[in-house]
Amino acid sequence: MTSMTASLQRPPREAARARVGVAMLFFTNGAIFANLLPRYPEIKAGLHLTNAAFGLAVAAFPLGALLAGLTAGMLVRRFRSARVAIVAAVLSAVGILIAGVAPAWIALAGGLFLAGAMDSITDVAQNSHGLRVQRLYQRSILNSFHAVWSVGAVLGGLLGAAAAQLAVPVALQLTGSGVLFSLMAVAANRFLLPGAEPADFEPAVAPDVGSPRSRHRPDLIARYGVLAALVLIAASGAVVEDAGSSWSAIYLSGSLGASAFVAGVGFIALQGMQFVGRICGDRLVDRFGQRPVARTGGLVVLAGMGVALTVPSVAGTVVGFGLAGLGVATLIPAAMHAADELPGFRRGTGLTIVSWLLRVGFLVSPPVVGAIADASSLRLGLLVVPVAGLLVVVSSPVLSGRVTGSADDEPEDQSAAGHVFSECAECQTAV
Repeated sequence: MTSMTASLQRPPREAARARVGVAMLFFTNGAIFANLLPRYPEIKAGLHLTNAAFGLAVAAFPLGALLAGLTAGMLVRRFRSARVAIVAAVLSAVGILIAGVAPAWIALAGGLFLAGAMDSITDVAQNSHGLRVQRLYQRSILNSFHAVWSVGAVLGGLLGAAAAQLAVPVALQLTGSGVLFSLMAVAANRFLLPGAEPADFEPAVAPDVGSPRSRHRPDLIARYGVLAALVLIAASGAVVEDAGSSWSAIYLSGSLGASAFVAGVGFIALQGMQFVGRICGDRLVDRFGQRPVARTGGLVVLAGMGVALTVPSVAGTVVGFGLAGLGVATLIPAAMHAADELPGFRRGTGLTIVSWLLRVGFLVSPPVVGAIADASSLRLGLLVVPVAGLLVVVSSPVLSGRVTGSADDEPEDQSAAGHVFSECAECQTAV
């Protein structure tokens, strides 16, 4: 069966309903956090924080995620992924509100710590449920969920940017958005798959992890070596996303003198182009495989943000963040999928480890960029973005050449870098 034939199969009705529910979870997860980001410049100024102090406060979000993330797998197995994702989403909104109205650094860090802890649990739970739905579809749909996350993040960023421009009180904005998106997360429950998480089982198509194709249980060193490379890919995507969320508004408003609304557009551009990449991502992955798509994405990040930092301007920086978002669009879903299918691990173990350790990128990036900015300039600190793109290019061989199709289909590495994203216009009609 070719990948095109598989993509035309009608999924079971319960799978189609569950896909809507999972999409709602991803949407709310993106929107809740993004509401806060355009308010970062005024929060930083109101608390009189240096770049380094602000970076440390922001790092509390991934620190909470790291400390709580390893509990996600146990919680999902005990309470079901749907329930865990919904409860953690509501608590994440509470943490964001605390951070937004914080009167001091410790409250800002504490609110972000709570939000990060809950976000990591939501992340594993909603991706676990999304992978259940993907198996029912028997083709790649995980990128589409992450695309919906980007839509939520863009909407949240727009709401936050508009509220900042109109001087709407932070407490009022975050309370309203938190209630709205929490109710949406709760409403998603009626659409999700019933029952407990499935026990271990063999995937319908044996995974192609690394090169050459492996269908046997790898030895310990190879297994953890591949897992480490997948973590590096996911963490590189996290570094790029963090640069857009934590620093784009501050860089545009401070270093480049943009208005409050325009300062929020950098993050919106990153998430908007990430949405485009994820909408196209499933079709690209089915056709070409994870490896060439990820390699191309790394090159796009390296070139796009590298040029933007070399020749700084407001418009060029917004475009640079947009290209960075396009480049990393499929990285985290690719690493999660490959880790969940990695031979030698129980179902869900690889996914939990990658979801947990990718937070290292979110943890390390803010204080490192902040320290470099205080010592030199924020423009220099943002060089972590093109460096992350380079690391993706280097690590991409551990990803599969193809994730669907049969041995009779076209060769795995059939595409050149420039060829991959040329499918975007065609894939829009398949959404």
